[in-house]
Amino acid sequence: MSAPIVYQRQAGAALIVALILLVVMTLLGLSSVRTVSQGERMTSNTFDRSLGFQGAEAALRAGEAVADAQSKTIPPNAGFDSSGLYVDVGATCEASPCQNGLCSQPDKDCTARWLDSGFNGWANAAGLGLTALAATPQYIVEYLGGNFPCNVDDPGIGAQNCKRYRVSARSHGGGDRAMVILQSIYATE
Repeated sequence: MSAPIVYQRQAGAALIVALILLVVMTLLGLSSVRTVSQGERMTSNTFDRSLGFQGAEAALRAGEAVADAQSKTIPPNAGFDSSGLYVDVGATCEASPCQNGLCSQPDKDCTARWLDSGFNGWANAAGLGLTALAATPQYIVEYLGGNFPCNVDDPGIGAQNCKRYRVSARSHGGGDRAMVILQSIYATE
């Protein structure tokens, strides 16, 4: 004789556990995708900033070469309008002229040129060999005057007739994500 067949009722716990594990695995997968995506964006921004910095540095050197050339022209600063000097007329902004990236001494009452979004006196620093940039790096050279001490280590000794130029350069690394602006004060004797 054979044993009677006994039917047991199943509760379906395996299905519920499998669905919970599936939801957990999906959430882990989405989190991983988000982390990787954020890492790629950060890498892209770092790359763009690095390209922008290289372009701005190259434009800064080009602007310094222009400042050096202007200091050696006869008469000095021949490329600047009115020899680069301005007369302060009061507490209002008197925009000083710029041409081909050469700007007269800035008025202390005006917004700094490199911060002014409406300023269009930048000169292109072409021929730098930086082909990955979104736009050509640009520079401006501002004449700051010619009555600075020539000996920077001991300003009280020696001549007080050396020229100073502020060179500002800007470059876009990639699109509009990374704008780099660099400045230097270029001194000549």
